[in-house]
Amino acid sequence: MLKQRIITALVLLPIALAGFFLLDGAAFALFIGAVVSLGAWEWARLAGLTNQPQRVAYAAGVVALLFGLYHLPLLAPWLLLLAVFWWLLATVLVISYPASSRLWAKLPARLLIGLLILLPAWQGLVMFKQWPLANGLILAVMVLVWGADIGAYFTGKAFGKRKLAPRVSPGKSWEGAMGGLLTSLLITLAVGLFKGWMASDLLLALAGAALVVSISVVGDLTESMFKRQAGLKDSSNLLPGHGGVLDRIDSLTAAIPMFAALLWLANWGAL
Repeated sequence: MLKQRIITALVLLPIALAGFFLLDGAAFALFIGAVVSLGAWEWARLAGLTNQPQRVAYAAGVVALLFGLYHLPLLAPWLLLLAVFWWLLATVLVISYPASSRLWAKLPARLLIGLLILLPAWQGLVMFKQWPLANGLILAVMVLVWGADIGAYFTGKAFGKRKLAPRVSPGKSWEGAMGGLLTSLLITLAVGLFKGWMASDLLLALAGAALVVSISVVGDLTESMFKRQAGLKDSSNLLPGHGGVLDRIDSLTAAIPMFAALLWLANWGAL
């Protein structure tokens, strides 16, 4: 299993890095759209569509919506605002699971939730590319989330005792979550001091980082909740040794639109 994970990572990492940081404009939107469409195909299974043509049709519908969003950029801020409200609601759904499952038990609700998860993540990345800081913003949100994941893993291993969401993901602990948050805050602090940010900007950055990392945990737990409800361990087996695309981007689907919304509101993205 470890060998398989390493081989898959070595193959996919250069492709992912090239797509994220070397492509621009329509080519970048198309690359991210391909990733999102694979995620949509996986989500259709979590939502209850086991028939392959139906899953493909759902993914195709997502592609059509992405095409529309690309040509209607004025919708971007509203989509990000909708995503913020969705992830706040998702926090409540995760906390109250399994009781909350009755609210999204029907297929149309689960399919709609897939759109709320996937479309804003694509939109956020496309917006980053259009701002002067571009690749720096993409790198920033990834470092925040990956830093939190690494910090949570090691802190949870060493000190994890109190379960964060035992009915959704029994392996996660409060200690791990706090360790991940602290790791990301230290990264943000180090960047701010290195760049010489003013105290007010640094405090805003730390608050924003805390919010982005916290909501990234909700993104992870939300996918875990739907997988648990569907009785599935992974979203698919597209990535040998790693599960599916959604398993790799679940935290980012929440973090990216939240990060983009904060930047847009603060006008940081244009700096």
